[in-house]
Amino acid sequence: MLQFKHLSVKGSSELNEDALVADSLRNVFGVIDGATSLSPYASADGKTGGYLASRLVASTIEGALQREDAMPLPDLLLMANRALREEMLQAGIDVKRKEQLWCAGAAFVRISSCGVEYAQTGDCMIVAIYRDDTVRVITRDQLAEIDRETYRLWAEGVSLGLKARGELWAYVKSQIVRGRQSANTLDGYGVLNGDPSAGCFLEFGRLNRNHLKSLLLMTDGLYMPKRAGEPLFDAAETAGIIRQSDLCDYMKQVIEIEESDPECLVYPRVKKSDDKTAIWIDF
Repeated sequence: MLQFKHLSVKGSSELNEDALVADSLRNVFGVIDGATSLSPYASADGKTGGYLASRLVASTIEGALQREDAMPLPDLLLMANRALREEMLQAGIDVKRKEQLWCAGAAFVRISSCGVEYAQTGDCMIVAIYRDDTVRVITRDQLAEIDRETYRLWAEGVSLGLKARGELWAYVKSQIVRGRQSANTLDGYGVLNGDPSAGCFLEFGRLNRNHLKSLLLMTDGLYMPKRAGEPLFDAAETAGIIRQSDLCDYMKQVIEIEESDPECLVYPRVKKSDDKTAIWIDF
């Protein structure tokens, strides 16, 4: 019998820009990672673009499932992308300027009696664990290449003597801007940001359930912080540790490391603590 647990923990920013969907009636589960525009934006009630994006994606998909629960996952994500565009237009966002766009990565699964349908964009990840303890990373972190360069520059800034996170942010900002401009292009990454091209960069497919034991859906905040030069963004490692311990315990371990390095000098990253959201499903 399918069982699941989920957890979403706010990072060091004021709002948790992650969201999740856990529809056990229709066996549809998903994690969503909102990203605020590089041009500052806040709604009348103080909500950031990343917060609004993740909540809108979640609510659009939840509403669509109630109306038509068999809609393919890629179609659900594209529906959410169109809703996001409309919401930004109503808020006066210039949707032709990528630095103004609200964004969201997402990873969703729909579980049936013999298979798992999936759809993904951005850096949210899906990992399968089998009965023989084989760990299979299903999705590709589409931002990993861009983020590696950002973290490399961050470590370079530390080596040059920069000691405050604000100084380091300024040092890498041009790289972050370049990365955002590459959204939904062949030289960049896929993401839900209202751009009609987002559909070209969705990844989706189907797994069979032969010997499948567990699934992990995660936002990138779950990655274990690494020192400069160490391998980054290892979803298989993350799933392996959680399998041997517990989702809550693993998140506490990551947060303890982040708290020990508030200026991000030992473990290169652009904020002290990112939002962390995960769904663990056992069969």
